[in-house]
Amino acid sequence: MPTAPVFLFIPVSCEKGIGEYMRSMIIANGVQKQWPNAEIHFALSKHAPYVDSCPFHTHVLQDSPTKQVKAVNTIISDLKPDMVIFDASGRKSQLKHAYQSGAKVVFISQHKKKRTRGLKLGRSLVTHSHWVVQPEFAIAPLSLFERLKLKLINRPEPIVTGPIFSHPDSANKLKLLDKYGLTDEPFILFSAGSGGHKYSQGNAADLFADVAVHIKNQLKPVVVFGANYPNDIPTIEGVVCIRSLDNADFISLVSAAKAAVLSGGGTLLQAIAMNVPTLAVVVAKDQPSRVNACKARDVIKSAELNFESMCQGVQELLVPETLADLSAKTKQMKSVNGLEVCIADIARLLEDK
Repeated sequence: MPTAPVFLFIPVSCEKGIGEYMRSMIIANGVQKQWPNAEIHFALSKHAPYVDSCPFHTHVLQDSPTKQVKAVNTIISDLKPDMVIFDASGRKSQLKHAYQSGAKVVFISQHKKKRTRGLKLGRSLVTHSHWVVQPEFAIAPLSLFERLKLKLINRPEPIVTGPIFSHPDSANKLKLLDKYGLTDEPFILFSAGSGGHKYSQGNAADLFADVAVHIKNQLKPVVVFGANYPNDIPTIEGVVCIRSLDNADFISLVSAAKAAVLSGGGTLLQAIAMNVPTLAVVVAKDQPSRVNACKARDVIKSAELNFESMCQGVQELLVPETLADLSAKTKQMKSVNGLEVCIADIARLLEDK
């Protein structure tokens, strides 16, 4: 194993979504903790709102990494990384270049369509490990053909990691609650994800804030607008408004909430893993299957992306019997923090270097 391994993270990065970047940041922080001498790099689009705030070595691309084949391959050639982690990004030629350069190649998929893409023959042959960042119940099993294909080319099946998140830190949680005046007051947390998602009448984050205002006399609302939110953060009497939080702080607040209203992204699975009663609202095209899988397990409530449906959904969520039922059902589920699974697999791959 290298004494100072070099890692290159290449998440999807653009103006709208932030989930892949946040997940890669969580893994990168886990890598830094496990291997303090590691050299960590990110390749990010110049259009991503977080490109200037990334705490690791950052290679700025003119567009999303998948569209910057030559630029990404040049970075790989120059860095000669020990591991390249493509988080839902990358063309086959980029994975192949990383593989041929001697790097261990990891591909991350978050839903069936992306998993299928990662399982294509050409990609599988140049991928050392494929992580599916969903609980097993939230994604269909591999088909017989997919299993047979992997066996014939001597490649392992994808590792189902479950949701990846930073464990809540008690001291940090208390500090956050004090900062936002929530130490002695129960609250409900609202988040539409990155803050860049649109719907028919405007920005989804604004709709979440409108619903928060509607119920503020019932339970203290906290709205996290998201790093990609394009407008100034409003000041709303009786509502705690926050532009954005890193994953560790966000998870700490979610874990302290009495309930949550979340988009159907990865944070939904994180809330379930922490037994927080949640109302899920689909704000992006890749979220319905995840939300439906969670609904089928009766571990969430859901609403449509409109004011009336969300207000009604919040009222139903906050019924004491509903809160107790959701909390009990999430506790019955086998939840694993995928970060631990990923770090263990990284260690396994680096042992072969």
